[in-house]
Amino acid sequence: MLEGKTVIITGAASGIGEEITRQCIKENAQVIACDVNYEKLTELAASLPKSMLNIYQLDVTRYQDVMKFFTYIEEKYPDIDGLVNNAGIYLGKNILDYETEEIDNVLDVNVKGFIYCSKFFGRILITRKREGVIINMSSVSGLEGSSDAVYGLSKAAIVGLTKSCAVNFSPYIRVNAVTPTLVDTSMMNTVPDWRKAEYREHELIKKPVLPIDIANTVIFLLSEKARNYTGATFDINNGCYLR
Repeated sequence: MLEGKTVIITGAASGIGEEITRQCIKENAQVIACDVNYEKLTELAASLPKSMLNIYQLDVTRYQDVMKFFTYIEEKYPDIDGLVNNAGIYLGKNILDYETEEIDNVLDVNVKGFIYCSKFFGRILITRKREGVIINMSSVSGLEGSSDAVYGLSKAAIVGLTKSCAVNFSPYIRVNAVTPTLVDTSMMNTVPDWRKAEYREHELIKKPVLPIDIANTVIFLLSEKARNYTGATFDINNGCYLR
């Protein structure tokens, strides 16, 4: 489905980002996998075809670093097609327990990182009048609320960013959001048990949502099969919330 496409994926070294990377390559995309954790990136690279993958250590919270990265992209991958804004953090804390620096950290990664990457990606494609795709990984927490209010706030912001960028980047770039429910990754370990039980109780489909399920949706949105979707939010929640 992604033959001939070149895609940037942030937060690619683990969890959902790792699975998106693997499945994009399986669909014959060239992937530039970015993460702040270079050690994990090299482990990922060792298990994938070198001809299909390039890794880049990137802290999406650092504006100058993001700008430098996209200068590199413009020079080496002038025909870039897609951006998956996936890098994110979840602390699993009550808002009453948040310290100032923790609030800043969550918002820097989960909101500013998306803004920075979208800005520079958008500039490249619009300047060249090229068509492309941005996919923003939000969360059910951004639609229904979260036991971690700062995280929920950050993911709600991404839904708004998605709609605004869909307007600002048209007609060249399609911009959509994916809002998964609880996904079977290490992040699950920090979600309170009562919240997990609440989600599970209301799910209409009882099969767990796996990273590959999210990756499959991302691949669809990156492909030409999704050419008429922009500014949309794709829930993957087992029917837990019906909107």
